[in-house]
Amino acid sequence: MLKGKTIVLGVTGSIAAYKMANVASMLVKRGCEVHVVMTKNATNFINPIAFESLTNTKCLVETFDRNFQFHVAHVSLTDKADAMLIAPASANIIGKIANGIADDMLSTTVMACNKPVIISPAMNTKMYNNPILQDNLDKLRRFGYEIVEPANGHLACGTSGAGKMPSEEVLVAHLERVIAKEKDLKGKKVLVTAGPTIEAIDPVRYISNHSSGKMGYAIAKMAMLRGADVTLVTGKTAIEPPMFVDVVPIVSAQDMYDAVISRSDEQDIIIKSAAVADYTPANVSDQKVKKKDGDMAIELVRTKDILKTLGENKKEGQFLCGFSMETQNMLENSRAKLEKKKIDMIAANNLKEQGAGFNTDTNVITLITKDEEKQLPKMTKEEVADALLDFIVSKN
Repeated sequence: MLKGKTIVLGVTGSIAAYKMANVASMLVKRGCEVHVVMTKNATNFINPIAFESLTNTKCLVETFDRNFQFHVAHVSLTDKADAMLIAPASANIIGKIANGIADDMLSTTVMACNKPVIISPAMNTKMYNNPILQDNLDKLRRFGYEIVEPANGHLACGTSGAGKMPSEEVLVAHLERVIAKEKDLKGKKVLVTAGPTIEAIDPVRYISNHSSGKMGYAIAKMAMLRGADVTLVTGKTAIEPPMFVDVVPIVSAQDMYDAVISRSDEQDIIIKSAAVADYTPANVSDQKVKKKDGDMAIELVRTKDILKTLGENKKEGQFLCGFSMETQNMLENSRAKLEKKKIDMIAANNLKEQGAGFNTDTNVITLITKDEEKQLPKMTKEEVADALLDFIVSKN
């Protein structure tokens, strides 16, 4: 999602500077053009040659470096950049930026940058909690800079607390959120359901299904990258939910019903991709049911229909999308579901089609509305999520 983007990394004098070699490598592997600007103090922690080897671009340190092509480097870099990430950001560079001081290569580059700038503070806990530092961070936020909250942990100085630079994956995720996608869902509230529900039989056994949650998680991530305020209501899965979304964990179909319906009125778009149980045991034993001779029968009752409830109480301007997993007569069954539930769209797939279904990294879906059917080719689930959101945006 960052392929073709140009990123400027600013590195300052902190022990965490060594992590930025991995950030640079991760960005290059994602297809980015990466340029690194270091302070002189940063070169005491990591050699500029390391960055030059990883990025195949000159690492800039000196403002008046004579070994350069004839252009003003700190301006030309920001002209081509899509975003700038300063990590680790020392108290010194934060103070300079907040107060308009531009006296080295990095601070002049930031001053010339009119693209998104992300700042990741990393320092001793006492320095981080200093009211002057906090005031500078507040000032930067007011000017539109994005501040990555430091992690809590053991610091190089031997103390523990706030001030640790987050992982490389977190820093790259912040870049993705800022520049990966056009923000065509900015200002919209999107609720996505994902994963399976678990219906208890007793404290040991339960009824569930094979849903991995991958499709719903992909939709939540893509909606977040497109600027939406995303709520993800999810059953138990083995995958990490995307960052920057409000995750609401649930277990049973009743849990999901309560979580979705209680939040539905404030949502602009609701996408129900979870595999919710249609039936649940009528009686749940508080003790393990012992095995007996012969067969055992479990009485089941219908669960509450979340999608039908949403359709019957749909507010004006709200867009409702459901998912339909079929093994035969996919289009007919899905269209019938669309009409019965009184919703705007069904994303239908056939469990028996290669590349579709549970626990895969791809999907093959057909988008069905009252007046249209659009079949999508086999794509990754993130690509499917993007195409689904494209379709929804086109209808609003």
